[in-house]
Amino acid sequence: MTRPDPSSAASTRSAPISVFLVDDQTLVRQGIRSLLALADGIEVVAEAADGRQAVEQIPQVKPDVVLMDMRMPAMSGLEALQAMGRAGTLPPTIILTTFDDDQLVLAGIKAGAKGYLLKDVSLEQLVDAIQAVAGGGSLVQPAVTQRLLSGLEHMRNEFVSLDRPDPLTDRETEILRLMASGFSNKEIANSLGVAEGTIKNHVSNILSKLGVRDRTRAVLKAFELQLV
Repeated sequence: MTRPDPSSAASTRSAPISVFLVDDQTLVRQGIRSLLALADGIEVVAEAADGRQAVEQIPQVKPDVVLMDMRMPAMSGLEALQAMGRAGTLPPTIILTTFDDDQLVLAGIKAGAKGYLLKDVSLEQLVDAIQAVAGGGSLVQPAVTQRLLSGLEHMRNEFVSLDRPDPLTDRETEILRLMASGFSNKEIANSLGVAEGTIKNHVSNILSKLGVRDRTRAVLKAFELQLV
C-alpha cells in the first residue's frame, strides 16, 4: 500500500503548523529552529527553557504542536505535561528524548504526549512527526520503541492489561499498522478509500479490544504483543 504524501495534511491548512520548542539547551533549540526553517508549512512561534516557562506561555501561544525535552531545571518536561494535562491546556506534544530517557518517555506518554523522537532526528523525520501529530496521529519511532517496550513491565499497573486482547479483524489490523506508521484518521481514510467517520469507529473498536485509552498506547501495546 502506498502511504499518502506526508505533506497532504499540512497542505490543506490555511496557516503553517505552529511549533513551540521546550528545551533547556540553547543550542538544541537553535538547531531545531534552524532545521524547521528549511521546511515549508511549519513555523516555530515560541520557545521556553524549562517546563515552568512552557506551562505559563503555551496556553497564551496556543501552538499546534509542542516539542518537549524531559530533563530540564525548575520544572521537568514530565511535570509540565502533567500540569497542562490537569489544566486541560496540553497541545499535541512530541517528547524529545535520548537513549537513557526510557522511563521518562513512558511516563510522558502516560501524561498525554503523542509521540517521541530522538534528538538527533533528521529534518525529514522531524517534519513527518510534526505533520502526523498536528493531523491527529501518534508517533512511534522503531529505534526508540523496542527500548521502551522493555520498560513496560515496570509500568504494568499503568496500563489496563498486557494480556493478549480480543482478536482484531483484518481491517482493524490494517488500520493499526497505519496508526503505527503515524497516519492520522484522515490519512488512513484517504489511503483506504473510506469515510473518516468509518476509521474513527474502527479506531474506537481497536482501543477497546486492546484495553487502552489512546492511539499512542495502542501502538505501544501492538508492538509489545507483536500485532504489527
